Amino acid sequence: MSQPLTARRSEGLTGRLKVPGDKSISHRALILGALATGRTQITGLLEAEDILATARAVAALGADVMKDGDRYTVIGRGVGGLKQPDGPLDFGNSGTGARLMMGVVAGHAMTVEFTGDESLCRRPMARVLTPLQEMGLEVEGEGTTLPLTLRGTQDLIPLRYELPVASAQVKSAILLAGLHAPGRTSVIEAMPTRDHTERMLRYFGAEISVEDREGGGNIVTVCGDAELTGASVYVPSDPSSAAFLLAAALIAPNSEVTVEGVLMSPTRTGFLETAREMGADIEILDQHEASGETIANVRARTSNLKGVTVPAARAPSMIDEYPVLAMLAAFAEGETRMQGLAELKLKESDRLAATAAGLSACGVEAEVDGDDLIVRGNGGAVEGGAMITTHMDHRIAMSFLVLGLAAAEPVTVDDGSMIATSFPGFVELLSGMGAEIG
Repeated sequence: MSQPLTARRSEGLTGRLKVPGDKSISHRALILGALATGRTQITGLLEAEDILATARAVAALGADVMKDGDRYTVIGRGVGGLKQPDGPLDFGNSGTGARLMMGVVAGHAMTVEFTGDESLCRRPMARVLTPLQEMGLEVEGEGTTLPLTLRGTQDLIPLRYELPVASAQVKSAILLAGLHAPGRTSVIEAMPTRDHTERMLRYFGAEISVEDREGGGNIVTVCGDAELTGASVYVPSDPSSAAFLLAAALIAPNSEVTVEGVLMSPTRTGFLETAREMGADIEILDQHEASGETIANVRARTSNLKGVTVPAARAPSMIDEYPVLAMLAAFAEGETRMQGLAELKLKESDRLAATAAGLSACGVEAEVDGDDLIVRGNGGAVEGGAMITTHMDHRIAMSFLVLGLAAAEPVTVDDGSMIATSFPGFVELLSGMGAEIG
């Protein structure tokens, strides 16, 4: 059953808090822990439905996954050592989990059915399957959406592959498959995407290199027949989740919020960069290193914002944050044009269309122009007062609840139940800051 939620205007959000662990790193910590030999201990793992689906998948493939307090332990089986699962691997709503695990299964002589919920079964998988099939993965039938039955092999062929579109998920699936192939597997990307897989592979002991590509971008190469060793992993706070709380503080009056321990990888800071260009009062505090990643505390205060143009080249570093960035744009003075967002049409929903429709319902001028999202703010006055159709998309739901905290009239989302897929405790954290959501 759907769970509508309503956010009402706040007269001040304050607090110092920590959001759940980074989703991307949580997926990869579980997967690499399963492919390593020995024990991997993970602190701060995101306990959201998407991540728990990945944990169940690696357990079904033979890796022991245990929880003790706030720490997860994975007993790995080594590269190539996973076993045939007893049934289908169900990834729920998690596209990341499904796509990365396709790269893992490709290097094992097993036949595995991949499935998920109604939303995931509509999302495209061809961009991952194409390079993996070149390496030797077999796909039963002609379909390219879940459910799919995949047949891996211990005789994968190393690959040199140029990504047709920027995608950390495709890159990661190829690199994970490359661990099982002899020789060197390379992924060529025209523009850098989030690099957690490369960093974590190196941290677990893989031989991996990243070279600058002539004309821009990177060439990422992993050496096959790899041996990974279990490690201790600290998962920092998810910057995509932190963006919602920071955005709320920027647009709600009389607000100051600090989010602690946020991942500050240069491949993930596009939202902060753009918000600052818009005039946001954002400070980066206490920056330091942990488990191969940079983390910091981020403080945001109520700000007067102005419209900007966000270049397409920035999209890989903030692809999940565009819906909430559009909420900032609604309160800014002038036009904000977010360019090159074709990828948003392929998420849990068509996020371009859903964002524009929701803003229009709240009295904000917004439109989709090709692959661009255009929002025309009027300097801080947003009417609100609408029921937003979320299309089962957690980021659409959270974004419009943030809007409701600063709009003149309450904003209701038709269903907030799916928020738990990425941000358990979202409503409770906002309520603790002084928000009225229910």
